Amino acid sequence: MKRSWLLGLILGLTACASAATESKTVTIPTSASSLPDLGPAPELTNETWLNVDAPLRIADLRGKVVAIDMWTFG
Repeated sequence: MKRSWLLGLILGLTACASAATESKTVTIPTSASSLPDLGPAPELTNETWLNVDAPLRIADLRGKVVAIDMWTFG
């Protein structure tokens, strides 16, 4: 079940990216070396978490692949 929402997130982001551009072609980098280094990720400071037992911290996620889906209740 965990992989199904991740796949949905990836497909949704891909659809949004292609809809936001005039061209129908989306370029995806072929290696991580072609991406700029933007420095360390900021710490997660929110107080409300869904589907986890305890708040997540960047240090606990080090070395893992993380996809973040952000949205509001507005």
